[in-house]
Amino acid sequence: MDFDTIVDGIKELPPLSDTAKVVERLYVNGAENVNITNLVYAIESDASLTVNILKIINAPYYGFSRKIASVSQAVTLFGTQTIYGLVIKFCAESLIIANLRPYGISSTQFNQISHLQSSLMNQWYSKIDLHHAQVMTPLALIMESGKLVTSREIVKAGKIKEFQDGLLKADDLIEYENNFFGTTSSYVTGVLFEHWNLDPLYVSILKELDYIGEDTSPQMEAYIFSLDVVRTAINAKEILTQNSIAHACDLIEDKGFGVDHFLQVTSRIKEKLNKNEE
Repeated sequence: MDFDTIVDGIKELPPLSDTAKVVERLYVNGAENVNITNLVYAIESDASLTVNILKIINAPYYGFSRKIASVSQAVTLFGTQTIYGLVIKFCAESLIIANLRPYGISSTQFNQISHLQSSLMNQWYSKIDLHHAQVMTPLALIMESGKLVTSREIVKAGKIKEFQDGLLKADDLIEYENNFFGTTSSYVTGVLFEHWNLDPLYVSILKELDYIGEDTSPQMEAYIFSLDVVRTAINAKEILTQNSIAHACDLIEDKGFGVDHFLQVTSRIKEKLNKNEE
């Protein structure tokens, strides 16, 4: 199993649903220019998508005191950026049926990780750069989609135990993936999104995330930095542990930012997470 095998597997995937294509077209001029009425109508025209989005936003980790009963309410509360991420996430997971055992997590834990990453991005980076946070919050929600692809390939190759054993010993998940596959799951997400003709900016960010080059622009480096911090603090091996938070703080300080707000946000998210698990 190598990078070419993974790419071949992606090429065999069917296109996104018609609903996803309609939603994607609504975002062609940016999330801030989306026609809300058309967006709500597009989502509500797909009963399965509607049910799953409402199920997701009513999950305990969002902590709403009252139930969100309509797509219109969801768009108002979460904004068009996050709704975009939710639509793509649901549609991707509908097309890629994967057993995430190789990473030692269940589908429920995978979804939790994705939502926590998105929440951390939004709450932390909004204070640094609001526009940046609005762009990156939905990407943080769906950046782990490549793990669905890599997990499927590991299972097909009969290498679950081999991958799990190596992962347990590995200090760096990204380095381990690169050694095992010849690429990383983030880059695979970029290839996947390119296959589905999703936002070219997201494709570029994901492909450069683990392979920054000399020609990487300052803006791209800023996007990569924020995603790297988030996935360092929250990932398949560690979810807001003392160790993962400390490593994320090191990245923040290396970039010249203070860590106080980040620590406040991680503490708040961790407290809510622990409360929901009681």
